[in-house]
Amino acid sequence: MKIRITPFDALIVVDMQNDFMPNGALPVPNGDKIVPILNEYIKLFNKNGNPVYFTRDWHPKEHLSFKDYGGIWPTHCVMETEGAKFYKDLFIPNDNKFIISKGTSKDFDAYSGFQGTILDDLLKERGIKRVFIGGVATDYCVKNTVLGALNLGYQVFVLEDGIKGVDLNKGDVERAINEMMSKGAVFINIGDIKD
Repeated sequence: MKIRITPFDALIVVDMQNDFMPNGALPVPNGDKIVPILNEYIKLFNKNGNPVYFTRDWHPKEHLSFKDYGGIWPTHCVMETEGAKFYKDLFIPNDNKFIISKGTSKDFDAYSGFQGTILDDLLKERGIKRVFIGGVATDYCVKNTVLGALNLGYQVFVLEDGIKGVDLNKGDVERAINEMMSKGAVFINIGDIKD
């Protein structure tokens, strides 16, 4: 399958932050290994003048998802900390980039880049019809962002070579991929995009 990038396309890079990389507070196994391929996608979209949206967890110190406050996760991606910063090797262009912060209220968790954010408004304002989504983690924030985009009516391509999962319970990643596919997401690799 060959896909040509059109003016109605946007790239969404999910949560490529220090705390999700090796040695982070909540590491996604081999999360850093997808950075070079994500950078290729980012440069491709940027070269074409297409917008790139970077989502990030941006939590207050006492966020409800943290174990100390009754949640299931270790403290991670606390706003303004080193762990919340984007991974150093991730390419972040100077223009046509947007940072989308989620989970910013201590009483509200957000796995999807659309929950409690202006992402949908920004996409609609630009007439975006198709979104290309990669990042971490396949079985959490990537899956929920993909399902959110599908529910909002976007055509969704998942960057199969640009995602990594946690697999907290064995089979989580496979189940997430099957769920995304069954709802209409199309999985592609960088070679499928016609430059």
